Amino acid sequence: MSGAARQVVARVLAGRGAQARESATVYAPANIALVKYWGKRDEALNLPVTGSLSISLGPLGSHVTLGRGAGATDDAMWLNGEALPAESSFARRASAYLDLFRPAADFRFELRARNTVPTAAGFASSASGFAALAKAVDALFGWGLTERELSILARLGSGSAARSLADGFVEWHAGVAADGMDSFAERLAVTWPELRVGALVVSAAEKAVGSRAGMRQTVETCEFYREWPARVARDLADLKGALAKKDFAALGAVAEGNALAMHALMAATRPPLVYALPETVAAMRSIWAARGAGMALWFTMDAGPNVKLLFEAKDEADVRALFPGVQVVAPFAGEDKL
Repeated sequence: MSGAARQVVARVLAGRGAQARESATVYAPANIALVKYWGKRDEALNLPVTGSLSISLGPLGSHVTLGRGAGATDDAMWLNGEALPAESSFARRASAYLDLFRPAADFRFELRARNTVPTAAGFASSASGFAALAKAVDALFGWGLTERELSILARLGSGSAARSLADGFVEWHAGVAADGMDSFAERLAVTWPELRVGALVVSAAEKAVGSRAGMRQTVETCEFYREWPARVARDLADLKGALAKKDFAALGAVAEGNALAMHALMAATRPPLVYALPETVAAMRSIWAARGAGMALWFTMDAGPNVKLLFEAKDEADVRALFPGVQVVAPFAGEDKL
């Protein structure tokens, strides 16, 4: 992690000690952005060019137990019950993040993580993972950080992790400060008990091009990128209007249009970034056909081939009939509908 990231941590933790408990267990939900950010103004601090707005996915997320490890040289890491070598991608990223909070050079962490979303497949497993890590470090050392402070720390691990500290609708403010202290996420005072999100897994394989590298390519090579910030600003305003009015058709239209616009940017990147698979396009066409026949069904997609369906409880049976095996989440019900 960069020196700038360490300075942010020092500011957030100023005046707080580092006496570790034996262990701490926490959970953070995955989230899907209904209005996306794509592109960073500062990669070291994960500061976005634009704001974004997401819905958290309740029981789909990351469970983390963090404690003091017994190893002499490396942190001990487990992911989904499997011990990981120190050189694995997950272990390297997690240890680099934990370095920001390591109270002494010889302090070793033991981390056990379990994801209930496919890892690195476009379902924000890294977001929920780093949000859970931030919460776990806070709980382990007993700092009592605020949600805003936690979102700033989580963002240092993965940008969209800033949005995975809270349930419900969450807005991540892009901020303008160079140090990123005004770039944080906060939950919105909006509930929508009828809302359903369907997770349609097309592929659980890791992406050939990760989001960080993909964003950089788009910012550097896509000639249409200069139009993106204005598009996001309009979409954020329209989505907030839809939330205020509980206008589901408007919510779906904004989310789907924003996702398609982001993927258009990716396709116009050099070399092109195309995350969709044939099965992805087939699902999109099925959604459009169903909507043409009168079903209130929309979708969104992040940087991956998987499709997230947006609908209301009254249409759940029809959605399940159209997409057998879809995993349905009720974000405001406190439990998933499997």
